[in-house]
Parts: sequence; C-alpha cells; structure tokens
Amino acid sequence: MGGDKAISLEEIKNETVDLEKIPIEEVFEQLKCTREGLSAEEGANRLQIFGPNKLEEKKESKILKFLGFMWNPLSWVMEAAAIMAIALANGDGKPPDWQDFVGIVCLLVINSTISFIEENNAGNAAAALMAGLAPKTKVLRDGKWSEQEAAILVPGDIISIKLGDIIPADARLLEGDPLKVDQSALTGESLPVTKNPGDEVFSGSTCKQGEIEAVVIATGVHTFFGKAAHLVDSTNQVGHFQKVLTSIGNFCICSIAVGMLVEIIVMYPIQHRKYRDGIDNLLVLLIGGIPIAMPTVLSVTMAIGSHRLSQQGAITKRMTAIEEMAGMDVLCSDKTGTLTLNKLSVDKNLIEVFVKDVDKEHVVLLAARASRTENQDAIDAAIVGMLADPKEARAGIREMHFLPFNPVDKRTALTYIDSNGNWHRASKGAPEQILALCNAKEDLKKRVHSIIDKFAERGLRSLAVARQTVPEKTKESPGSPWQFVGLLPLFDPPRHDSAETIRRALNLGVNVKMITGDQLAIAKETGRRLGMGTNMYPSASLLGQDKDASIAALPVEELIEKADGFAGVFPAYKESNSKERSELFLGIVASKPTQSYRQTPMKPRPFVDRSKSIPSLPNKPKKISSRIPKS
Repeated sequence: MGGDKAISLEEIKNETVDLEKIPIEEVFEQLKCTREGLSAEEGANRLQIFGPNKLEEKKESKILKFLGFMWNPLSWVMEAAAIMAIALANGDGKPPDWQDFVGIVCLLVINSTISFIEENNAGNAAAALMAGLAPKTKVLRDGKWSEQEAAILVPGDIISIKLGDIIPADARLLEGDPLKVDQSALTGESLPVTKNPGDEVFSGSTCKQGEIEAVVIATGVHTFFGKAAHLVDSTNQVGHFQKVLTSIGNFCICSIAVGMLVEIIVMYPIQHRKYRDGIDNLLVLLIGGIPIAMPTVLSVTMAIGSHRLSQQGAITKRMTAIEEMAGMDVLCSDKTGTLTLNKLSVDKNLIEVFVKDVDKEHVVLLAARASRTENQDAIDAAIVGMLADPKEARAGIREMHFLPFNPVDKRTALTYIDSNGNWHRASKGAPEQILALCNAKEDLKKRVHSIIDKFAERGLRSLAVARQTVPEKTKESPGSPWQFVGLLPLFDPPRHDSAETIRRALNLGVNVKMITGDQLAIAKETGRRLGMGTNMYPSASLLGQDKDASIAALPVEELIEKADGFAGVFPAYKESNSKERSELFLGIVASKPTQSYRQTPMKPRPFVDRSKSIPSLPNKPKKISSRIPKS
C-alpha cells in the first residue's frame, strides 16, 4: 500500500495527473486525502516528496562567485602576466618582479571586488519574487486549524482563504460561496475574477471577497506562479556587452600569442639574448598588449551607474545590463500596474444617461449609493472613488437594507430613506440583469446593447444603474417599476506619467511595445490613450495561428517589428516550438510573474523595478554608457 502511495504522489509531482479539471472528489482520491486534512506525520512525509512550498533559490558559493569575475579572456592575460612576473622572471641572479605582480593582482582584485559587491547587493530574481508569496496560512492538520508557515504546505492539505489573503499555493475550492480573486499579477486582468466551488485558484493571487476552504493541488515550483518565476531565473543569456568584452579579450590573446612567438624566435635563436632579458621583454609585451586598466575602469563606471539607477528605484541585477539598456531600441512593457494603475475607474466623459431629469453626476451618485462604503470590491471602490468625497454616498440618507452582489442576481442594491422621508432603491450591476429588472422594452434594449458594443470595441466594461421609489416604505416591498438610469464605462486608466515617459523614450530612440495578458480590445484602448499606437495583435499571431492569413504568414521578426504590442500573453507560451518565438515569449513572460518584474525586449529583464510604474530609465543608462571608454 505504501509503495502504491509513493508512486502515485511521485506521478502527481511529475504532473502526470491533471488535478485542475477532474471532479473534486477525484482530486481527493488522487491525492489520497480527505476534507479533514492531513496528519502532521503525513504532511512531513509529503514534504520530503514535494519539497517546501517556496521558490527554488540558486545557491552559489560567494567565493566561487567572486573568483568568477576573474575568469574571462582579459583576466586570463593579466593572470598569465602575474605568474610570469614571479615564476619565470627569476633568473640571472635577479629577484622575481614583485612590483608588477602586486600591481596586476591589485587590479584584478579591485575589479572583482567592485563587481561582486554591486551584484551581491542586488540579489537574485527569485528573492524578489519571494516577496509575493504569503508567509503564513491557515491549514487543517490533525483535525485542527492552525496558522502555519506557507512553506510547509503540500498537495492534499486543506487551507482556509479569506478576504485579504494571498493564496499560498495552487488549490481547488471546496463547498461555499463564490470567491473574488485578484490575479492581475499573473494574467494582467485588472478586474477580480469570480471563482466558484470546484474552480482552481493560483498561488500569488489575492482574495478580494469571500471566505472558503480549498484543497492544495500544487506547491512551490509546480504552481502556475512558480513556473512563471522559473522563467526569470532560467534566462541567463550572455549579454551583448559581455560578448564584446570576450571578443576584445580573445583578440588580445591571439595578437599577444603571435607577438610573443615572434619575440621568442627573434630574441633567443637569432639574437641569443640572456634568459632574463628575454623574459622582461615578453612581460612588457604581455602587459602592454592588453588594456590592463579597462576592466577596472568599466567596473567603476558601471558601479557608479548602478548606484545612480538605485536612486531612481531600479536595482541592477547585472551591471553589464546598464550598457545593454543604453543600447536597446525596443522596450517591452507590461500593461496592468505598469502602464496603468491596476485600479478600475469610470470614464465620466463616456457615461450614457437614459433619463431626462438626471445628469452624469447623479448617475455616479446612484451607483455609489448601490455600493459598499466599507469592505469594498474593485468596482465599489471605483464608483465611490469618483465622488468628490466618499461620504457623499450616504450623505443625507438613511440606509435601510443593502443587497450584496451574488452570482445569481449579478447586482447590488440599496434601500434608503431620503431627507424628506421618502423611500428609494438604487441598483447597479450587469447590464442584462438591470435590463431584466427594469422590464425594458425592445427599443431601450437595442439602444443599451449598441452602447455596450461601442464600449466593448474600446475595451471598456459596462455597468448599468437603475432606480425605483418604494411607496410602501418597507424594505420587503417590491416598490414601483424600476427605471433604467444609465451606463457607466469602467476602465483601468493609464498612470499619469506613462504617456510622458513613452514620449521621452521615443525621443531617445526607444520604441515601447505593450505586452499584456488582458484582452485585445483593452490593450488597443490603452495604447490609444497613451499615444503608443493601436496596432496590437493577439498572442496567437506570434504562434502563427492568427485568423487573418496575411498576419499568420508574416515572419515572426517582421510581425514583432510591425506591432505596437501583444495581448493575451501568458507564461505557458514559452513552450512554443519556434526558437525565435519561444525566446520572445521568454522575455515577455519574464515580466508577468509579479509586479516586481517588468520589461525588456526579447531578453530576460536585467533590472528589478522597485517602483510600480514604467521606469523612466533609458536616459540614465545612455549617460552612464557615454562615460565608458570606447577604445
């Protein structure tokens, strides 16, 4: 029995069992667990199989990392010169050349120390992503609920999720009311998603409304969050700047080798020089044949640049990334939370009013009255936030009853008494539900649907508002017929500085492209508002699967050059069969796992952005790069 269990759990670890889509009872069967949770002993056994519920951190010896900065072609020549100064220069009664040896070693140590300190301070990408994981969670072990470190979770654990919790692992929801989850860090979707019992929730997303229990199905690097995070740490490509330095070093080695060979032939077989004289000449040739101070000059320049970038809120993971960023001509930026606020707002200019005696401000006020003023979800916060003072939502009225949102009615409503003692109701919700509530006629439905379609074309979500009087003056009474009042367009607005930053980037020769997991229409509307263009394509076009045959036939490089951005991009696209496409997705997706990771073109991101907005950094690296000697 124990052997079968171990094999089954190993299969789950290797993801041969699809726990995301099978019925919830089969999940319990496959995981060999119950709704009473695991025992502490079983949890410990599974921890040995699945490992801790945290991201893998690359453990690297600090000594080896320090010595690694001395392992490159330029350093090899300097090290050869240092060895020659003491090992081969000891002849003809003369002592070793300790002065040259000490000088060369000092330059090597200084260069390595500067690079080591700067990169060590920056840390690695996994450490930045770890901040997005919940440190504590409520778990059912031995039949008792207790707060535990999230790292001890294993598949089969029963956890409790409530408002404000960061979900600590991928899980399937058990019985209970629907949950509203913000998974914008993973998908780019700014509006919380409703999750019903049986649905999967992802590690790293946030509970915005509700409380429910769930069974853990994946932990650590096997979660959706963990796989996305792994993309960041697995993209250690050699940068352009490092390639240039390697080329210079290789050229120096070849030219010095040829020069030394000629020198040896001339000095000894032809001129019959003394041993020490020849070694001194070779040492001069060896040291003089390389730009011996260049690594130190570069390290100091990069270190100064790294410090100045840190003052602007960017930590440089690799110092060579400064030169790479200075030389880039395309910047791929995430949308949600980077170009935009990741906060829903109402576009007042586009509000549609359907009642003559009501203006746009009153439509917003009615919607605010139908919203919670405490424990708000994203829509309530957006509506109430449109008022000059949030207290206006309840000013001059007395609340009698509030109907919260539920997945059946898909609306909220408030029954209240105004200052004259009259009873009213205000409701907001999905347009179809509000139209049905108002028993709307066909001409009104057509007009509303036309406006909804117009909003949808621009990537705007629609929220309907209705009102009624309650002459019976009781909260249970049906009231008079509902009146359809208006439509509110909801949108995740751009940051106040995004358009200016994009304009400055363009002036510096950097073309900004939007990469988002959101819908294509929303991406186009954001691009229009930011002035970065609306020539956006769905992610399917990068996989050669666009419905438009002319676009599907385009070479991927041409499509990337032509596009202003791509929508519907998720980490799973890294599995693309095309090398060029998979490399593009790798660079794109590296910006998606959390809000700590943002943008670079076609390559893994070399900067960790400590601010949430798109960094206005291109100008600074160009200034820093201009100080680097070109010869």
